[in-house]
Amino acid sequence: MVDLFMKFQISKLEENIHYYPLSQLEQYGINIRKYPYSIRVLIENVIRNFDGKKITEDDLEAILKWQVGKEFSFFPTRVIMQDYTGVPLLVDLAAMRDEMRRKGKDPKIVNPVVPADLIIDHSIQVDYYGTSYALSWNMKKEFERNEERYKFLKWAQLSFRNLRVIPPGNGIIHQINLEYLSKVVDVREVKGVQTAFPEIVIGTDSHTTMANGISVLSWGVGGLEAEAVLLGEPYTMTVPEVIGVKLVGEINEGVTPTDIVLYITEVLRKKGVVGKFVEFFGPSLSKLSVPDRATIANMAPEYGATVGYFPIDSQTLKYLAGTGRDYRIVETYAKSQGLFYDEVPIYTEVVEIDLSKIEPSVAGPRNPDERVPLREMKKRNEKNEKKSGSIVSDNDVVLAAITSCTNTSNPTVMIGAGLLAKKAIERGLRVKPYVKTSTAPGSPVVVEYLKESGLLPYLEALGFHIVGFGCTTCIGNAGPLPKVVEEDVKKYGLEVYGVISGNRNFEGRVNPLLKGVYLASPILVVAYALAGRIDIDFDNEPIGYDPNGIPVYLKDIWPSLHEISEYINLSLNPELYKKRYEKIFEGDENWKSLKVSESETYSWDSSSTYIKEPPWFILPTSKLDDILNARILLLLGDKVTTDHISPAGPILEDSVAGKYLRQLGVKELNTYGARRGNHEVMIRGGFANPKLKNLLVDREGGYTKHFPDGKVMSVYEASELYKSEGVPLVIVAGKQYGSGSSRDWAAKVTALLGIKAVLAESFERIHRSNLVAMGVLPIQIPDWRSLGIKGDEVVNIYGLKDLTPKKKVKIEFRSSSGEVKVVEGLVRVDTNVELEYVREGGVLKYVMNKLLYES
Repeated sequence: MVDLFMKFQISKLEENIHYYPLSQLEQYGINIRKYPYSIRVLIENVIRNFDGKKITEDDLEAILKWQVGKEFSFFPTRVIMQDYTGVPLLVDLAAMRDEMRRKGKDPKIVNPVVPADLIIDHSIQVDYYGTSYALSWNMKKEFERNEERYKFLKWAQLSFRNLRVIPPGNGIIHQINLEYLSKVVDVREVKGVQTAFPEIVIGTDSHTTMANGISVLSWGVGGLEAEAVLLGEPYTMTVPEVIGVKLVGEINEGVTPTDIVLYITEVLRKKGVVGKFVEFFGPSLSKLSVPDRATIANMAPEYGATVGYFPIDSQTLKYLAGTGRDYRIVETYAKSQGLFYDEVPIYTEVVEIDLSKIEPSVAGPRNPDERVPLREMKKRNEKNEKKSGSIVSDNDVVLAAITSCTNTSNPTVMIGAGLLAKKAIERGLRVKPYVKTSTAPGSPVVVEYLKESGLLPYLEALGFHIVGFGCTTCIGNAGPLPKVVEEDVKKYGLEVYGVISGNRNFEGRVNPLLKGVYLASPILVVAYALAGRIDIDFDNEPIGYDPNGIPVYLKDIWPSLHEISEYINLSLNPELYKKRYEKIFEGDENWKSLKVSESETYSWDSSSTYIKEPPWFILPTSKLDDILNARILLLLGDKVTTDHISPAGPILEDSVAGKYLRQLGVKELNTYGARRGNHEVMIRGGFANPKLKNLLVDREGGYTKHFPDGKVMSVYEASELYKSEGVPLVIVAGKQYGSGSSRDWAAKVTALLGIKAVLAESFERIHRSNLVAMGVLPIQIPDWRSLGIKGDEVVNIYGLKDLTPKKKVKIEFRSSSGEVKVVEGLVRVDTNVELEYVREGGVLKYVMNKLLYES
């Protein structure tokens, strides 16, 4: 392989720009055109970065021969972050600079070497809605709550090289990446030569996958892994299987891109694609625009894939041109390099999706893969008896939000929502008075084309005013329900629902008072706001009555694909994008007024409740050894999400974290997501989701039982008590442990609570990596329910002293009666690099030690 590389010649692409032509591999017996396009992108990266040190001959061989399951390393070309995950990452880097200074080294050694962008989009909340002032008032409130965090981010922007910060109010990270940041093919100096290459982007948000819709190979990773990459470490993974998804058939009238992605999510989640690449191809590929593809690629975490990749083709070029970017270099490079879609490669396996079989649908009420055909919604939600309050009743929709980059990036469904609103107003329909309505586009460009089309006033007439340019409801920042609705729900124990155009609806995520949340297209969000209830048969029941008592059905106001197409060109105006993005890094007056100075190290404020120096470099590193006499802190079922482990939403006053902040005199508790720069708050919020079901106790929320005395207490209190007793801890769980967001705090809080290992039937990709990066062992075991585990057992894990990747170990569950159950566990430390992380006590210490050694 080294001989092959030594003979590899770069070629001229165009004047002064060169590239590494993969076609040269043919003469060495490697048929590059049989490989999936996504694998070709990885091959180019490894060849271009091969140095025999960080990228080795083993890496080259593993990817060139597409040896599935074998470890290899490469260098991502760019890193993106949002503020909820970006603040703790930058807090870690600031702490590393302090540690460098304490070690007598130059703090500036700690600095990103890979270009990074942080987009502030996760902090705005929907406090105000339904008015023309909602946007400005919500943004004002956002700065009041987050001034300290934003000052820290501004300090980081000034003090670190290669870091750009996009201030609040400019949109959602993934939509900005789609519309502006992504180049698809970048040109930089490589080994002294201007070189073109395909982008590979990692991000500290699971929906980084959205850029695969514009043919940028991209996926979400934990913040800990991103830190290592930023500081010059290659990204290491195992060579993936690539599942080809063949798209065939025509899209039926009335079917939206949202319906398509919900169908694909259901099919692929059942198929099982966790840890695999998905690549789309087939005769119907060309029928999907880039925004349609982005909607599908966005939800790769929901169907479990690492990526949902769309190869470069004419649709890619059309979108780049329509958004004011250089498409010519992309076309020239892709066609020269064999990355332009013109043939079907060989896939590990092929799944066929017939677009003609897809029908209007929603997904819920608790998981994105629980697709429900619209025609079945009444049947699924019917009740024999409905409880009623003074304002609302069971099955009423009390929250309707056009939200999330998944759908607001797509002009088809946004224009469709505007057209449905227009027809509804013309027929005299109004939204039910108890529904909290909002529109939070992922980009200000959306508002511009809705204004130009004349449709925005109709959405506003139904209460769907712009409330912010950020994640809002989708991330759990929906704000409170109307007070009268809250009172009704609490007083009468009502089961009410939300309908949102987001990508996640896990329990307790959007609002703890909601019985459930359904994911739907923006068009259906407006429709359900008009209907005001979830148990409506849209085919046979009127959505409402006009002022003359004449029934109006959904079909009467539903926009046709032809009607939508008449407005679509307004969304691809290059001048519109250039105008909106030319000053994106400047920020508004709120941002400009934040006074911050550049410095080598950060001045930590001991009184701060938002930003504290984390303890990662102070905590002692334990020698990797067998785990003996451990207790089970939590006994959990299937689909435990990172929202359950480390909530992002509002901090409740009666929670452990809320009481802690109140004792410090804090009045505005804000959200867990906003306080991720403070480990003292976050550890108290570990497993504090009010919807968590720990099977050791008979109540929901962050409670557990301490053994052997059996006392019920908070998870945090039990953890502290076990620490004082010198007792190591484990978690026992079911399938899909750690699904959902990429948040590294779900792993950080696990480590801080004293948990040494998580024993689960299966793990979601990102959380498994995050656990390893924090030195916590993810271990796969059989279904604990079939083993008869009760949760009061003492646990011993043998075989960890001489751990190797994917080693099988012996696990004992010893009950108080003396009965011993022995099972075999598979330690999901998958690579040699991950093994080093665990031995060093986590990736942060691993990288710090390398930097100290190299300096």
